[in-house]
Amino acid sequence: VDGGMLIPSSPASREQFQKRIESLQQENRVLKMELETYRLRVKNLQEENRALRQASVNIQAKAEQEEEFISNTLLKQIKTLKKEKETLALNYEQEEECLTNDLSRKLNQLRQEKVQLEQTLEQEQEALVNKLMRKIEKLEAETHGKQNNLEQLRREKVELENTLEQEQEALVNRLWKRMDKLEAEKRMLQEKLDQPVSAPPSPRDINNGDLAANLTMHVQHLRNEVAKLKTQLLNAQQEHSEKMAQFAMEERHGREENKRLQRKLQLEVERREALCRHLSESESSLEMDEERYFNEMTYSWHARPRAASSPVFHIPSPSSSRPLSPGSRDAFSPSTHSTNKCPHCNQYLSSSLSLP
Repeated sequence: VDGGMLIPSSPASREQFQKRIESLQQENRVLKMELETYRLRVKNLQEENRALRQASVNIQAKAEQEEEFISNTLLKQIKTLKKEKETLALNYEQEEECLTNDLSRKLNQLRQEKVQLEQTLEQEQEALVNKLMRKIEKLEAETHGKQNNLEQLRREKVELENTLEQEQEALVNRLWKRMDKLEAEKRMLQEKLDQPVSAPPSPRDINNGDLAANLTMHVQHLRNEVAKLKTQLLNAQQEHSEKMAQFAMEERHGREENKRLQRKLQLEVERREALCRHLSESESSLEMDEERYFNEMTYSWHARPRAASSPVFHIPSPSSSRPLSPGSRDAFSPSTHSTNKCPHCNQYLSSSLSLP
């Protein structure tokens, strides 16, 4: 009765219900397939988990073996390093003694070189100062000589100008007088020419005409001489200006050379003072370094017995240690040989301890 009540009565509802059932069956099949897939994945994950646990157990066992091996290796290396430390302490004492002797010898040598350098520097500076002073005196003498020549040229210029002015004035006065005379003769001749001709010209008149022509030529000649003298005066003034400019340039060059030599002398004096200060600072610094070095040697000499009597080594715990790489293992290996000579004084040291 219940089943009959759930089944729809109409064909359309029955068909729709049938499609609904088919879709639900399809979804059920899909869900079953997904369930199988998830079961397979769970099974694979369980197998991987078991494999990882087994690998973890193997790695832990291997790590414990390596930690034990590293601990044994470190103990052997510590013993070897103790022996090497004793050998190095002996070598250090011998090298320290050689180094002290070498430093003392070098200090004495540096002091001697400093004294020689100061003497050489003083001699060179004295020679340079004397040379510069001689050169300055020579330049001052040349400057005074050129100044005297310049003053003499100025006086000669003034005298030449005065002489030229006087000559020019005398020449002009003479020319004016002759011009006036010629003008008077010209007027007289003109008056004679203006008079009526009553007789043929006499030889005296002909001579007067020749005299006028000669005077005209002489006036032209005098004008040419005046122009020539003016040209010579201009040339002399130009030459004098050039000489004055040249003397002024030489005087300026002499002053500049004098200033340059004075600056050079001042720089040499300053360089000498700076070098003396540098030598003093170097000597004081060298003495301080020597004193500090001897203090360090004394301190290390007193501190070494305590360090040798109670060495402290750190042994890593097996739980915190890791496997060492080949490079790190080589770093712990002791050196197979050591130097037999001191690198400073080249003296033979005790034979180093050969390590296996």
